[in-house]
Amino acid sequence: MPVLTRLIPSPVVVDIRPGALDDLACVLADERISQSGRLAIAVSGGSGARLRDRVAPSLPGADWFEVGGGTIDDAVRLAGEIQGGRYDAVVGLGGGKIIDCAKFASARVGLPLVAVATNLAHDGLCSPVATLDNDAGRGSYGVPNPIAVVIDLNVIREAPVRFVRSGIGDVVSNISAVADWELSHRVNGEKVDGLAAAMARQAGEAVLRHPGGVEDDGFLQVLAEALVLTGISMSVSGDSRPSSGACHEINHAFDLLYPQRAAAHGEQCGLGAAFAMYLRGAHEESVAMAEVLRRHGLPVLPEEIGFSVDEFVRVVEYAPETRPGRFTILEHLALTTEQIKDVYADYVKAIGS
Repeated sequence: MPVLTRLIPSPVVVDIRPGALDDLACVLADERISQSGRLAIAVSGGSGARLRDRVAPSLPGADWFEVGGGTIDDAVRLAGEIQGGRYDAVVGLGGGKIIDCAKFASARVGLPLVAVATNLAHDGLCSPVATLDNDAGRGSYGVPNPIAVVIDLNVIREAPVRFVRSGIGDVVSNISAVADWELSHRVNGEKVDGLAAAMARQAGEAVLRHPGGVEDDGFLQVLAEALVLTGISMSVSGDSRPSSGACHEINHAFDLLYPQRAAAHGEQCGLGAAFAMYLRGAHEESVAMAEVLRRHGLPVLPEEIGFSVDEFVRVVEYAPETRPGRFTILEHLALTTEQIKDVYADYVKAIGS
């Protein structure tokens, strides 16, 4: 019998611990990612720039590039500045916008990317996708996975706590997203990658069921690992299906309908996931999810992020338009405006105020 296997695109290094940033040069040298120290390091004018003084002495051969924002123009500009520099790798040191710009730029110039996250706001730090603003709004661009992921939990603690909360909402929403994927398999025969689904679901469950809070190193470790696993699950499946279902459609609808008022990505995804679980009839799971989100300081009702009931109903009604071709509980039920209002009223009663 032939032995069948497959290669999983994933980082060669995942270093998550307090003090990891101080060992960045050693890790890159030991893993032969950059023994010469010739690195192009992309930073923001905020958290990344403040860490430059701390990291620069251990990387004397590196060149530093300040990235102005998270647009496709910023990423293309960064690629142009890096090209021809004979670097071993590109390092994205900062939050999601900087890492996404660095992802795109490194792919454009054909260099490996090292993602050094300064917050845990969402699962993009290890995903094969760069999300960048463009003239049409926002686009997702396929890129290779980072070759290394470094997360210093001491640095994470220095970031505003809202970033950690956002990451919690994003990764917990995996549970709803995988349920949508399995629904599409039952109704439409869409193929489910069992490994990708298992990785994404277990990442969400690990965070959902952890008894710790945002101040605990143990909880931050689990959250960081869950976000990395979610990114790898997307590489395994070849798209964002393991982590993006009705929860993310609702998030995108908030962003598109109310761009000036939208909340954090993970806040909207967590709320969307709790509501989507209720829609699919998983009422106990929805209530349990809402309780955990509340414990971590996340919203579970639209009023908690400044939206009226009518605005939320409009969001849910519009949400399927944000991802044409993706089948979730929203497409399956195809609820009318009045039906959405009725289900939402039941949801509010179930989770309490």
